[in-house]
Amino acid sequence: MNIAIVGLGLMGGSLAKSLKNIDFIDSIVGSDHNINHQKEALALGLVDKIVEFDEVKNYDVIFLAIPVDGVIAALKNLSGVSADTTIIDLGSTKAKIIDSISQDIRANFVAAHPMTGTENFGPKAAIDNLYNGQVVVLCDIENSGDAQANRAKKIFKALGMSMHFMSAHQHDRHAAFISHMPHAISYSLANTVMNQENKRNILALAAGGFRSMSRLAKSSANMWEDIFRQNKTNLLEAIELFENELSILKEHIKNDEWDEVHKNIESGNRLHDILD
Repeated sequence: MNIAIVGLGLMGGSLAKSLKNIDFIDSIVGSDHNINHQKEALALGLVDKIVEFDEVKNYDVIFLAIPVDGVIAALKNLSGVSADTTIIDLGSTKAKIIDSISQDIRANFVAAHPMTGTENFGPKAAIDNLYNGQVVVLCDIENSGDAQANRAKKIFKALGMSMHFMSAHQHDRHAAFISHMPHAISYSLANTVMNQENKRNILALAAGGFRSMSRLAKSSANMWEDIFRQNKTNLLEAIELFENELSILKEHIKNDEWDEVHKNIESGNRLHDILD
């Protein structure tokens, strides 16, 4: 297979690094509107060469590793690709992307969300084995062409990923709780502290707990603004439910109901009985 990756940041760059180790991949080219990203990707050896966006139509598989609003725009410009071409997006939302696809390329398209990443971005953030051992969610796969679905599964299997299948709407609601809300909370936590503490105090007192919870606040504003916009309804529901849980704990603390505080903490502990 000959692969084109649109977007050479953390996800696209890391994908390129991993694809280079797969024996059925013949070549990997990249496309990115950011000139600095192009230069960095070439200097780092992430791709064989840089091509213009219009040229990616000539490749067997096109990965869209760009912000979710950009995925929708890119799909509009990929109309007319060969019936054999496979287009795979890696966006963090799915329903609006799928709803935007013109029917002439619906069979070409595979909606995928690799549940992996870091808070860093840009080609220099690309790391080896980002995808290995992680989950990828494939949405509405029954509406993809058989050849395209099988090709995507073959690639994700070769990347060492575990595949899960669900509808786009199920995905977006689950992602709001597991991924999107935690990012919103992390940004708000960072802003709360920045608005109360001076930089010297933050550096002196910020220990593991704060650093861990605020780590996501480093994530790209451009990317996450798009995600929040596309998954607005589900995200607002998740935030409201979180606010309700926080208000319950707040009231227990306010009223010196320490047995209830203890129960609340123990209830939260049980999450890691599942995750671990």
